[in-house]
Amino acid sequence: MMVTPLPTHHLPDMPDAIAPDGSEVRVLAATRRGSMAHFRLAAGRVSVAVAHKSVEELWYFLAGRGRMWRKLGDAEAITDVGPGVSIAIPAGAHFQFRCDGAEALEAVGVTLPPWPGADEAFPVPGKW
Repeated sequence: MMVTPLPTHHLPDMPDAIAPDGSEVRVLAATRRGSMAHFRLAAGRVSVAVAHKSVEELWYFLAGRGRMWRKLGDAEAITDVGPGVSIAIPAGAHFQFRCDGAEALEAVGVTLPPWPGADEAFPVPGKW
């Protein structure tokens, strides 16, 4: 991905990719130190549980209702997510999310450092 000095990006109508967790990904702005994407999980869907090798992420939920499971070492949490909720996913944390409502679950996520490529995420045993 080319990074410009003053990045601007509009939310595309169609996904740019399907994430390793199964959610739709729409790539947004990026800099050399971080990248941003829009994630969408359809109503009734459950993501594949994954962990990241080196990046951490910050998510802010925009629409829908669901739950996010996160586990890092001995710490484990299931968080109700929906509009106005933000969560952190530290590097190495196992996570999985689900859309429990009739509307798709949508979030904007910031990845630090920028997403390095397809082999960054790997499957882990999940909660659901």
